[in-house]
This record gives sequence, structure tokens and C-alpha cells, in this order.
Amino acid sequence: MNLANKLKDPIFKTISQAAQSEGLETYVVGGYVRDLLLKRPSKDIDFVCVGSGIQLAEAVKKVLGDHVPLSIFKNFGTAMIKDGDLELEFVGARKESYQRDSRKPIVEDGSLEDDQNRRDFTINAMAISLNESNYGELVDPFGGVNDLKERLIRTPLEPDETFSDDPLRMMRAIRFASQLKFDIDADTFQGIIDMKDRIEIISKERIIVELNKIILSDEPSYGFKLLFHCGLLKLIFPELVALQGVDSIEDKSHKDNFYHTLQVLDNISKNTDDLWWRWAAIMHDIAKPATKRFNKRVGWTFHGHEDKGARMTPGIFRRMKLPMGESMKFVQKMVRLHLRPIALVKEEITDSAVRRLLFEAGDDIEALMTLCRADITSKNNNKVKRYLQNFDKVEKRMLEVEEKDKVRNFQPVITGEMIMTVFGLKPGKTIGDIKEALKEAVLEGKIRNEFEESYSYLLTIGRELGLNVVKSLK
Repeated sequence: MNLANKLKDPIFKTISQAAQSEGLETYVVGGYVRDLLLKRPSKDIDFVCVGSGIQLAEAVKKVLGDHVPLSIFKNFGTAMIKDGDLELEFVGARKESYQRDSRKPIVEDGSLEDDQNRRDFTINAMAISLNESNYGELVDPFGGVNDLKERLIRTPLEPDETFSDDPLRMMRAIRFASQLKFDIDADTFQGIIDMKDRIEIISKERIIVELNKIILSDEPSYGFKLLFHCGLLKLIFPELVALQGVDSIEDKSHKDNFYHTLQVLDNISKNTDDLWWRWAAIMHDIAKPATKRFNKRVGWTFHGHEDKGARMTPGIFRRMKLPMGESMKFVQKMVRLHLRPIALVKEEITDSAVRRLLFEAGDDIEALMTLCRADITSKNNNKVKRYLQNFDKVEKRMLEVEEKDKVRNFQPVITGEMIMTVFGLKPGKTIGDIKEALKEAVLEGKIRNEFEESYSYLLTIGRELGLNVVKSLK
């Protein structure tokens, strides 16, 4: 198969000519070839040459000009050029061998065949020649083209060998299956099952990169089900696996919270590509196993799982090497608040309850309501329709209350400094108590968050506490 007519970007001819001038046998390899055949866009292009990848990159840089940045990584024998929106990576062909207890390979110069042998999957082991004698010719020793047609993830060598060499490839197999909506070859999947414990030598940082890519796929539940059935999920995310299963006592059962969570994840993924909104869906019921109780009158309960889940979130993020800043705090907030809108639809909606929800959710109210809608996984269409209509009512009331009271992200107009000035107080607990009382008065609708009403209420609080006014703010 010749793909010369598909190599439309001029960069390929440029690199071909540079390689010829240096006497380097050169190929396009890996993911770009796969995506080219799948007609998927790709801006990252890997080039392998029989010889020095750095030498080839330097020759290409001379042709492209000084304005094009070149990065050289001598320790790895690789180089990278950024040409517009393209990232071009150059490496010499190599063969690798691993010792059982190490992730660091013994690397030697090799042929194109050696290089293809060390690739993770057949669909990533294809190469396109850039050599003058057979420019555009596809080199496909493991049947990658056929596996693309069959929509199959398969290792080029024996799965045990491929996964022992680099256990992260087990995660990558599932990631590619999830992203491309491919099946995993039966022998390859059995290899993952057999080798799953090897994942323990891979750093948490590398694992979470692959897991996040699974989460960002169109239907992430597919990847999570594969992770679950091969046993990897229990090793990397045991709290999620703990949700799986159904207990029954006296003919009363609860739903399988693992599969419910995956449905919520799929539901929210239809409405957002935001990684942290999706993580909120994964984490929203994470504390149900810890809070599960049986009550003869009402059946199974999970009281307080939202608060317990919010407390669990930092520990899980820290262990999995997820960011501990604003992203974690956002997920924690979503977990803590995810039942609040549902509680509102079960009772007469008061302005006070709506104000509190708007205040606590702040700018994340849209994400919270999206999560709540995704959380409806009933098979009963009438029940789903009723819940969605109730959420419509809650959102309508939110708009009305926000328009009237402006409580979303509000800051009390009376500051701590003002309180100290009025009553001649020093910083301390009393200041905090007064500020809290002012905030509560606004949320309860006793006063508006405006200076006149707030100042008047401040003086009332002062009288109740026996404080004297030493300086008026008027």
C-alpha cells in the first residue's frame, strides 16, 4: 500500500530531502500513521531514522530556518521541532530489552524492524517510508491495517512480553479502546488480566494521565468497565470498585452504585468536555459504601454520604496524584452539594433555601445542576421526566431569587474592619460571630445586602450583645 498521496503537508517532502542529504533511512511512525488511516486529525508526528534522530532534526532545522525552535534531549537521543501547529519528534531506531524488576530498558541502536517490534500495539506499529526509493510505502509487519478495519487493539508480540516490558501499556490498551471505540483482542485482554499486578511499578503520575484520557473519551464508562473486568481498577482506584454490588435483606435491595456512577459519568459527558465536571460525576457517590446502613422500615440508606465523600476527596486526589488546588476544591464542592437541588424539589421551595444554595454553589451552580440532571438514571421514563421538570422549576426559582437578591457570590457590605470601628473592638471571635449573623440575615431574607439595612441590623446585633457604639459609620 502506498500512501504518498495522503502525505499532503509539505513538511514530509522537506524531511525526506533532509534525510536523503544526510544518508539516513527515515520513516513516519506510530500514532500519526494510525490517525491518517482513520482520517482523524493529528498534529503530533513521530519520525524514526536508522541512525541519529538528533542529526536528522538538526538537518531539518537548517532547511526550515532559524525561526523554527529545536529542542534536543541528548539523554534520550531525541529531538523536537515545532513548525507552526505541528510538533515533530525525531528519534533513532532502537531495540530495547528489560529486566524483570525495572522499568528502565537497556537501549541499543536498531533497525526499523527492531523499532516496530518494541511498539505497544499493531495499530501503532505501522510506518510510512520517506525514502526516495519507496516514498509513501506502508510498512505494516503485524497487520495493523487489518486490525484498524476489525477495530481491534492487539499487541505486536506476545501480550505478556509487551506488558512486562512496559506495564503502562495495559492502561494504554484500554485508553485506545475507549477513545477509538475498539475491542481488545481476547489474548491481549487475557494478558492484561495476567499481568495486572505489574502496574504497581508504574508511577501514579503516568497512570493518571492515561486514566484522565479514558475519562475524556466520548463514552468513558466503556473504558472503566474494561478496567474493572481486567482487575486494574481495583489496584488504581479501589474506592470506585467498592461501589460495585447489590445487597439484599428482607427483599429490599439497593441499586448497584458502581454501574449507576458510570451511567452518571456518561450522562454528564454528553453535556461537557470539562475533566473536572466528569470527575465530580465519578466522585459524587464515592462514600456510599462507608455510609450504607439497613433500616427495617425504609430499607437501605446512605445518610451523610455527600459530606463523607467531600471529606474523602482530598485523600483520593492526593494518592492518585491529581491536582490539589482549585480543581480538587471544585470536585469536593460538587460532591458536598449534589443532593441539595434534589432536596429542594421534594419540598415547597423557599427563597431562603434557594439563596443558600446559590451562595454556596456560587459560579459553579451550572455545573451542579448539570451533575444533578446526570444523576437521574432511572429506567422509568415518566420518573425521569418528572425529575427533570422539577429541576426546571428549581432553576426558574434560582433565576428569580438571584435577580431579586443578588446573593450569588455575595460579600456582606459590612466588613470586619467596619464592625471593629463601630464598636471599638479588636480582632477576635466576636467579629466572626457578628459577620456570620449578618450573612445569615441576608440568606434568611431578613435584610438585603445593602448598606442601610445591614448597618441598621449591625446596631441591633450590637445592642443584643451589650456593645456600645464608639463611632458611627454615617
